[in-house]
Amino acid sequence: MADIAVTNLRPDRNAVASQWQLIWWAFRRHKLAMVALVVTVLMYIVAIVPGFFAINDSNQQNARATFHPPQRVHFIDTDNGFSFGLHYYPLKLTRDPETLAAIFKEDTTKPVSIRLFGRGYDYSVLGLFTTNIHLLASSDKSTPLLLFGADRLGRDVFSRTVQGAQISLSIGLVGVFFSLVLGIVLGGISGYYGGKLDFFIQRLIDFVLSLPTIPIWLAMAAALPQGWPAALQYMMITIILSLTGWAQLARVVRGRFLSLRTEEFVAAARLDGASEGRIIFRHMLPSFASHIIASITLAVPAMILAETSLSFLGLGLQPPTISWGVLLREAQNIRSIATAPWLFLPGVAVVIAVMALNLLGDGLRDAADPYNK
Repeated sequence: MADIAVTNLRPDRNAVASQWQLIWWAFRRHKLAMVALVVTVLMYIVAIVPGFFAINDSNQQNARATFHPPQRVHFIDTDNGFSFGLHYYPLKLTRDPETLAAIFKEDTTKPVSIRLFGRGYDYSVLGLFTTNIHLLASSDKSTPLLLFGADRLGRDVFSRTVQGAQISLSIGLVGVFFSLVLGIVLGGISGYYGGKLDFFIQRLIDFVLSLPTIPIWLAMAAALPQGWPAALQYMMITIILSLTGWAQLARVVRGRFLSLRTEEFVAAARLDGASEGRIIFRHMLPSFASHIIASITLAVPAMILAETSLSFLGLGLQPPTISWGVLLREAQNIRSIATAPWLFLPGVAVVIAVMALNLLGDGLRDAADPYNK
């Protein structure tokens, strides 16, 4: 009986859990969101150190590998005895005697082994140090492994796709950061102070939301000088995307501030002598931080798609900068569609990234209100 009494006195874990614990428990029940979280983390790990995951130098040209098709990786070699281990067969180029079309066939007499954590070309890790260790490395440098094939200049599409993840995924985060700062500052001022300031900021938000997004992006991107260095192009494209992405977040923040400024804990903080900055950043913002995180997660894929679209149309980032949009420009002509469909594989990376981030955002948005579960 004593044990039963003690058990009944134990509080429910939901009653004593913090808000972040409730959000995490609710998020874990969202299976698709958990899968999306794993995929998103893996993608950003690749974006942080793309050189480690790339097999070949993304800028190295090979005239002998023009429009080289993707190669298959094998584990069991039965053509040269019976052996196990990652390997691939070089593709031998022949010509159709009637149409002269290029035909690639595997040369099974010359298997090339693939080394895990092998040595390849040198690359920099976040500008801190240089190394040549790669996740996968070919044992024969004269016949490189081309998992996604090669483009019209013989460059490795897989390595370029991995390298492009760094720009395409980071531009989403940086762009959303700028939008977040503008949205929180202007939305917070509008909701906290109200009055004429609120009226002016709301009319500014209405104006920004009324603009046709794609034509504005195209016009502003087309105005950028083509000769600017890659770093400056990257920054300007990010700012362009941010200038049209902050208004919706600002409206959400304003609404939350309007509802919170009359709450008892805000009034208690004022009576306690807390400054306005402390009330805003210490008391009000943390109370709906989960909603902001969910909004950010849903805004990142929109930024990625915007950069991809602008670069694909030739108005965003320009070569030699590598992004997924720049890579998809290689697939704009009929020859690529007919003879080299693997040039569309960077688009698959865009689809996976956008789907993962959207599912992650949906999971976070649903988990942001754990008391409604």
